[in-house]
Amino acid sequence: MTVAAPGHSAWLRRYEQASPNAVPLVCLPHAGGSASYFVPLARALAPAVDVVCVQYPGRQDRHGEPALTSIEALADQVFAALEPLRDRPLVLFGHSMGAVLGYELTRRLERRGGSAPLGLIVSGRRAPVRHRVETVHLRDDDGLLAEIRELNGTELGVLDDEELLRMVLPALRADYQAVETYRHRSGEPLSTPISVLVGESDPRVTLDEARAWKEMTVGAFAFRSFPGGHFYLNAQQAAVTRAITESLDAFRAG
Repeated sequence: MTVAAPGHSAWLRRYEQASPNAVPLVCLPHAGGSASYFVPLARALAPAVDVVCVQYPGRQDRHGEPALTSIEALADQVFAALEPLRDRPLVLFGHSMGAVLGYELTRRLERRGGSAPLGLIVSGRRAPVRHRVETVHLRDDDGLLAEIRELNGTELGVLDDEELLRMVLPALRADYQAVETYRHRSGEPLSTPISVLVGESDPRVTLDEARAWKEMTVGAFAFRSFPGGHFYLNAQQAAVTRAITESLDAFRAG
């Protein structure tokens, strides 16, 4: 079941009903990902948590729209889409590219939205101040697919289906361009507390790079690692759900 979120329904999806006073958990997908990636999490957390999943343009029911190639542009548009929810204490949760987007959204919410989010949960991504030169978005289609197979983020059935590939590749390439060309702009650290989740054998982020998120906030900081690689959360759903629940409890306790 998909329930339309209030306003800007092109961007926001709910897959489960939530209690009236539930804290919204805004979920931001990885590169090439879609809102439906978070359906298992929504089912696990409902009705105590209001899981609101962001749908980027260029995929699934938005496949006819051009995908954005800039984290800044994505952040500006998601920030606008979240306007109907900004009178509530939001928590942001982003995996991989979604973690960077979550950070930039938190900056906007703190400085332009009138109030800081309740918390930010980042997964599978190094801190924005730890830059690496990456050029996956410049590869040909085979090179781009090799990256996805290495990270194991997409079902192999999708990678073997030519029609699905034609639909997925433009958005995937745009997402990689967005996150690989992103450069952190210096400024005041966040006041929002940050909770970090990471796979212990992630080939794209070391534990030290993940711990460096502590430099991004003057608020509380928590760090958890899990067995697995970049998409550790696929095989660790129960443990990740517990970690998110614990983070939500800590954010609410202040």
